[in-house]
Amino acid sequence: MLRFGIVLFMLFAAGMRTAAQQALPPALEAKIAAAVHELQSGNLDSAQNTFSDVLRQGIKHPLIYHNLGVIALLRDNHPEAVTRFHQALALQPDNGSSRLLLGISLLALRKNAEAVRELKRAVTLLPEEPQAHLQLARAYEGMEDWIGAVQEFQKLVQLAPREPSYSYQLWRAWTKLSDWSYRQILGLNSNSARVQQALGLEYAAQHKYDLALAAYQKAARSDPKLPEIHLAMAQLWLEMKKFDEALSEIGLELELVPESKTAAETKARIETAKAEFSP
Repeated sequence: MLRFGIVLFMLFAAGMRTAAQQALPPALEAKIAAAVHELQSGNLDSAQNTFSDVLRQGIKHPLIYHNLGVIALLRDNHPEAVTRFHQALALQPDNGSSRLLLGISLLALRKNAEAVRELKRAVTLLPEEPQAHLQLARAYEGMEDWIGAVQEFQKLVQLAPREPSYSYQLWRAWTKLSDWSYRQILGLNSNSARVQQALGLEYAAQHKYDLALAAYQKAARSDPKLPEIHLAMAQLWLEMKKFDEALSEIGLELELVPESKTAAETKARIETAKAEFSP
């Protein structure tokens, strides 16, 4: 809980700086700065009274709504927090902190599908923030989407390799994914793209790259428009130092999801590695 509280504070501060880029009436700046200090000090009642008073004066600003959302979240009043973060995002849709905290409150309300939607956007806006990936992984777990959960925990371990709890949670998600894959294979859907993707992930984790590639290729044939299949194959080819094959696969991935930052970064890594290994 202490760690989570510190993260909340950091996110609040990030949200404050972003929102502050939109001008506030000069007469209110000192009042709002005092309310911010009160919130940082844990004086939630006083901070809420100040922010609410500003709203009553007809000032609609994402900073005000965001901080009222933070106060509601800290009090476990998640319905109120959801309302406030929605109001903040209506004025500032690219505020990653508001997206992340909205997702956390939606998770607390067991609205997992909505939480996934918001947290995916939070991850896009805050790609280096571990809490964004952790909360998205938990949302995937809530929906029993073990592939999504494994992928997010893998990113978490990459971001914070010295955090043992992330490695443990990745192992636990792998266990759930293995069980899910086995049950799917025993059923009637053994050739589905998702099952083959799950098998590919598991084989790759065991460094059985030929089997992993075969599973991913089956997944691609089953659902040619499913994202992350060609990305996974590109990463495997890169690991095997087969750069032309890797570039071919990452090109297909970018055709499917041209906005994918992960795919773009992978392509850059492949091109750099190819150049380094060229005679």
